[in-house]
Amino acid sequence: MRNIMLRLAFDGTGYAGWQKQKEQPTIQGVIEDKLVIMTNGPVVLHGVGRTDAGVHALGMTANFETGANIPCAGFLRGLNSMLPEAIRILAVEEKELGFHARINARGKVYIYQLLVGGICLPTQRLYNHHLKHELRIEPMRECLDALLGKHDFACFEATGSRDPNYLGGRGAVRTISKAELTVGEGLPLPIGFEISGDGFLRHMVRNIVGTLLEVGSGRMGVEEFRAVLVSKDRTVAGPTAPARGLFLKEVYY
Repeated sequence: MRNIMLRLAFDGTGYAGWQKQKEQPTIQGVIEDKLVIMTNGPVVLHGVGRTDAGVHALGMTANFETGANIPCAGFLRGLNSMLPEAIRILAVEEKELGFHARINARGKVYIYQLLVGGICLPTQRLYNHHLKHELRIEPMRECLDALLGKHDFACFEATGSRDPNYLGGRGAVRTISKAELTVGEGLPLPIGFEISGDGFLRHMVRNIVGTLLEVGSGRMGVEEFRAVLVSKDRTVAGPTAPARGLFLKEVYY
């Protein structure tokens, strides 16, 4: 048997997320179907995580085991010739048996894109969250600083992220190594959040962004944001930001 890792990018519009489902198209399901054709055998594709419906990726990773002797370059060419244009394999690498895209990942980088003010062009609408009102930039930056380091992020955790009754593992504790806000030029004004960490809970980035937008809109103060972080209470945090602005940028091992 061989263990093959894929690095891929996809436009999540029109897909019900990563995880395979019976009645809806998913990224995992589409790629697995093509791998079955190529290898002439059953294939289980293990992703680094489960992206939600409408979320995009610039550097997703996944691995599968196969007895097929197709070279890595053959998988790259063959998959890209069969997959829809919304999914592209960027690189294929053979790994040692036992490697697992999720278990061996050391961290991930997410970006979230906003457009503020003005008119959102039709070609931008699927990849940006659009807000018509101005945002307070510096208070949001102060809040991002509070995220750095090791914290219990239960306040930004969606239901179903994990089993709260399971006593093992690390619970909702994660370590954030980078949390930055960038502002571009033009109208609508492009604003980007980039957050890196050793792991993320379900909807964690979108819930962080949704709460930051409460601060940026003046409905929450910086100290209130810090209080939310230590509360471990999802009900006091802001709403979940739309999926279309979120991209999995990179996975590192």
